[in-house]
Amino acid sequence: MQVKHLEITENMTINEFIKQLDESGVLGAGRIAHATNLLADSIKDPDTQVFLSLAGPMIPGGLRKIVRDLVANKQVDLIISSGANLTHDLVEAFGGNHYKSTGEDDEVLQDSGMGRIADIYTHADDFEVFEEEIQKIFADINQEYKQLSIQEFIYEIGLRIDDDESFIKMAAENNIPIFAPGIIDCMIGLQLWIYTQDHDFILSAAGDMTYLSDCVFKSKHVTACMLGGGLPKHYTLASNILTGGIDAGIQITLDRSEGGSLSGAPLEEAKSWAKAKKGSNLVTVIGDATVLFPLIVAGALDKIKI
Repeated sequence: MQVKHLEITENMTINEFIKQLDESGVLGAGRIAHATNLLADSIKDPDTQVFLSLAGPMIPGGLRKIVRDLVANKQVDLIISSGANLTHDLVEAFGGNHYKSTGEDDEVLQDSGMGRIADIYTHADDFEVFEEEIQKIFADINQEYKQLSIQEFIYEIGLRIDDDESFIKMAAENNIPIFAPGIIDCMIGLQLWIYTQDHDFILSAAGDMTYLSDCVFKSKHVTACMLGGGLPKHYTLASNILTGGIDAGIQITLDRSEGGSLSGAPLEEAKSWAKAKKGSNLVTVIGDATVLFPLIVAGALDKIKI
């Protein structure tokens, strides 16, 4: 079959563009179309649960509202996130911002109270507000609870946020669980450690496993949508070993496979561990998730409307 070359036409819709990628069927274009169609089918199917994992700087990188809207519209059913993405959601919930790079030297940035994530800046003043506000939330939670699982803890934080653009708040309001197995490795974890130096409060990582396993067992089918790799990707896949693996998966990554890391591993490798079922529908899209995921979501939602 011949490659059908792309044609950009005036006033074409996002769905028409994705259809052309699908008809071309080659290289990155074909993978983007595959991921778009798979996400659309998964969102539409009432028997399929969509597990979204967030690694890397997805929230400071511009995806905060997209994730928030997917949660608010109940188009994802469960989130597994790095602690950093939760932290950056809260930074904005407390009035802070993320800023575009101006190309300053990193030592100059340090002197001016700025931190850098690639070409994204954060300001120390915003983190000072974060520290003050999160300590207040810890204290309020601690009035009711002496011990919580990580998922329960994030849920309680979400109930206490006054920002409708926060995906943590939207998840709490819509009863969509957020798991963050690496939450100690972020500013939330550091502030929690500081809080627990003179307060009686325990955060249980093992406490999440019963609820997460229940979510897996109750799901007829699971589609995992994984942005980046690392711990969130592994936690997403490993949790589904309990039922023989995910039924479908979308991975968007810039990592390579040669080093043997999970972040760069092709999804097909997950079949050998029963983290993905035999015959599962899997697609790995190589590229920047902050660019590709909005395109895939836009195409999927446009397809659903038709």
